[in-house]
Amino acid sequence: MSDWSGVSEFVAVAETESFTAAGKRLGISTAQVSRQIAALEERLSAKLFYRTTRKVSVTEVGGIYYQHCRQVMDGLADAERAITNLQSTPKGKLKITAPITYGERSVAPLVNDFVTQYPELEVQLVLSNQQIDLIDEGFDLAIRLGQLGDSTMIGKRLATRKQYVCAAPEYLSAFGAPHTLSELDRHNCLSGTLDYWRFQEKGKARNIRVKGNFSCNSGPVLVDAALKGMGIVQLPDYYVQEYINQGQLIELLPNYREPDDAVWALYPQNRHLSPKVRMLVDYLAKELAVTSP
Repeated sequence: MSDWSGVSEFVAVAETESFTAAGKRLGISTAQVSRQIAALEERLSAKLFYRTTRKVSVTEVGGIYYQHCRQVMDGLADAERAITNLQSTPKGKLKITAPITYGERSVAPLVNDFVTQYPELEVQLVLSNQQIDLIDEGFDLAIRLGQLGDSTMIGKRLATRKQYVCAAPEYLSAFGAPHTLSELDRHNCLSGTLDYWRFQEKGKARNIRVKGNFSCNSGPVLVDAALKGMGIVQLPDYYVQEYINQGQLIELLPNYREPDDAVWALYPQNRHLSPKVRMLVDYLAKELAVTSP
């Protein structure tokens, strides 16, 4: 009978070109990956990788072995999904990523509710504003905001997102309110990671460069600054909607607001057959549509 020890580690190293990244993907130590690869090479009497201090790459023999191993592993994954599809209850591991603030406020509570309904799930939720590679990092699902770039992933629209320009009544009392885009140049604009804000004028998208005495890459920090009357902000609804509703912030330039963009569920093509992914995406779509402003 064939010994499959080390095959998963070999495929992971071949695809990530790193023993460390392979260990991270598989949830094991780098040392364990190295031991498994060494044992596999000894068993096969073949050198599978070229190793340098900067890079790991497959040898010619390793490339041939990888193609066969990848086909076998894909077949095993298909077989597992076929069996899982026969089960109506989501179970097993589910690895998800979402942006930090939106994830904390909107996604995580719903994921927690979902796990409460299906306790046989083992969920790892990673909140990050980085564009994580779902395949390399072994993620089943990502929640993304705004425009999606070109991707081989499957995307499903979950909800809409509005961008608001707003300021505190105290700031507007002191400095007045801008009524046109050109008037922003005379105001203290509190900026985030970009030095421009997005608008629409006469049906066309416009990016307006802004300036001010304070910038920060944190939405909650910018909200706090705006609430204290420091200046004007442009932020998505989940940061400012409640304060606008309460009158603590006043919406500005509503006629120039860009069209609503989207909240997306993004997942690898081979995950759409999985009931746990499909059911979670459907659950998020239903609940986020209810809670969207």
